[in-house]
Parts: sequence; C-alpha cells; structure tokens
Amino acid sequence: MTRKHILVLNSGSSSVKYRLLSMGEEPAKGAEAGEAVRLASGTVERIGEAGSPVADHGQALRAVADELERVGFGLDSEELIAIGHRVVHGGTAFTEPTLITDRVVEKIKKLVPLAPLHNPANVEGIQVARRLRPDLPQVGVFDTAFHCTIPEAAATYAIDRATAERYGIRRYGFHGTSHAYVSREAARLADRPDPNVIVLHLGNGASVSAVAAGRCVETSMGMTPLEGLVMGTRSGDVDPGVLVHLRREARMRTEEVDGLLNRRSGLLGLCGDNDMRAVERRVAEGDPDAELALSVYCHRIRKYVGAYYAVLGTVDVIAFTAGVGENSALVRERALAGLEALGIALDPGLNAAGKGLISADGSRVKVAVIPTDEELEIARQTLEVVSRNGRG
Repeated sequence: MTRKHILVLNSGSSSVKYRLLSMGEEPAKGAEAGEAVRLASGTVERIGEAGSPVADHGQALRAVADELERVGFGLDSEELIAIGHRVVHGGTAFTEPTLITDRVVEKIKKLVPLAPLHNPANVEGIQVARRLRPDLPQVGVFDTAFHCTIPEAAATYAIDRATAERYGIRRYGFHGTSHAYVSREAARLADRPDPNVIVLHLGNGASVSAVAAGRCVETSMGMTPLEGLVMGTRSGDVDPGVLVHLRREARMRTEEVDGLLNRRSGLLGLCGDNDMRAVERRVAEGDPDAELALSVYCHRIRKYVGAYYAVLGTVDVIAFTAGVGENSALVRERALAGLEALGIALDPGLNAAGKGLISADGSRVKVAVIPTDEELEIARQTLEVVSRNGRG
C-alpha cells in the first residue's frame, strides 16, 4: 500500500505549528510497516507582531508550504491526502473528528464565546488552508471531543439549569487529543482487556482524566481550561466565592479577575516562577516559597488521583505525560507518595530514569511515563475520517 501523507496544523493566535506525517502499511526507509514517519515539522511564530515578516495566517501558511517544498514534500504533492486541524473547543456540537465544510466552519465560529483566545485562530488556519488546497479533505480534531463520554453527573454543574443551558455552562474538558493518545498507549501496558487508566497531563497547562475501557468518564478541566490542577500560571480549583469577594471587596473588574486567575496564579502566583525546573532548583536551595508551591502542586495531583480511583473503582495504570509529567521525577514521587495502600508504589531508580514503567515490582497499579504525541493522534483521527468517507 502506498504511504499516505497527513499535514497536521495547530493554528494559534500568533503561531502556526505544523507536522507532516507519512502514514500507511508500506514501510518508509527505516520504519516498520504501519508506523507513522515524521517527514517535516516546525513552527511559524510572531504572526502579526510588530516587526515580524509574517503579517497574518495567510503568510504563515504560505511559509509552511514553502518549507515543505524545500524538504521535498510540497503542499501540492499527490501523496498528501488530507490536512488535520487542531480545534480547541467543539462544545456539544462536535464529539468526534469531523470533515470540514462551510457549515462546520460556521458552527466552530459560534463556539468562539467558549474559547475566545483559541477558536478564532483555529478558524483562521482552517480557512487559509482550505483556500490553499480547496480540493483536499480537511478534518477538525477537537480538544474537547475525547471527554464527551463523561456521564451527565460528572458534566453537570449544580447551578440553575436554565441559566446553565442558556450559556453553555457544563464540563467540557481539554487536552483531549493528548489524553486519547496516552490512555491508548497506557492500555498496551496493562496486560488486561479494557483497563482503567488515570492520565496525568502535566505541562504549563495541566489536567487529569479517568478512562474506563477507552472511554473518558471524568476530567479535571471544566467549562474552561482554568479548573482542576495547579498549573504554571492558572489557579486550578478555587472557591467561586473568592471571585465574588474580589469583585465586592477589592473592586476588581472582570478583566482583572480573569488576569489574576489565568496569568498570575498557579506556580507563578505562589513563588514567582512558572517553570517547574526553576521551582525545583529553588526547592533544592531551601527556598520556602518554592517549597510551598511544589507542595500545593503535588497535593492537588494526589487528591485528584484518589478521587479518580474512587470514580473508576479500580485502576490498572497511572500515566504521566507532557513537559512536567515526563521530566520531573520529584513531582511524580511527591504526587504519589503515601498511596501504597491503594496499590501504588514507585521504583526510585526507574522513576529517576523516567522512561516507560516506573512502578515497583509489587505495585498493584502500574505507573508509567508516556511521552504524548498530539500531532500523531490528530493524524490518526484525520486518516480515519477521510478513509471512512472514501477519500483516503
């Protein structure tokens, strides 16, 4: 079978990340049959910024096309069968990867109030790519889609139902492509059919999911990516009354509260650093602010692991992924400390190495470090959609 090329685009407000992947059963040089092969990747940055040579997403996508041409895989190549787009918010309208049409684009635009910082840029990237290759199938892969299987009891906030329905207030969850990819990889390690998996996606943004037999049943991020774990600059869970208190007593405007919770909280708000590497260096030096920040961060993770263990009833694998999850042995150690009664125990040496299985021999629950690959997941889902529609 001829290998099929999928271009994955992640269009942000000021950047476009891209990866060209070769998919198929016919092995490329140095690859196993069926293995995805990365042909090209990169990022176009500073779109629209003062002094930048890239004025808009149109120029950014043309720059991507030029770079692909330089490495021998032009945007007009016959092997390119589809473009997959990351879209942050699909609301309740998009619960699976979707072939993009004019109607789909309009629906994504209507979801902008739920993701005002992300969906507009996602739409712009889609529109430019469709103009460049109008003949090519293009697929939207939504960050929220993997979490659409959570039950209503988990998705519903206990506020007035009419208000919630009018304004779309419910739990959507994010980082879905990462959770989908990592939970599938974790299932390979479980040595049992239909395993239960807890995925800890720990980066500058952080989220946790409970996955039962491949279906997400709970996730920490909510209507927005603000809820849940402590993050680099986001607070995670906070008493909603704090917002009322700040509005009433501090006379803070909505924009100020938003800035506080999203950009001046989390690790940054607690100790002045949002990079976990810097926090850990300061902890080693005895810095009390950094120690508190790390303790709050790991306590929140441990609390969610316990809660999701209860949701699932039993856990087969706990998987750490993303920048902090893959690289911080200290966070992994502290986050799971004291959970031996739940059958969770780390091997110190394996944890320090930070690759693959890191649980102790006697641990009933397997613990693993699994590098995420959201671009590959988007490519896989894109290929499934175009093949299902007879386009691949």
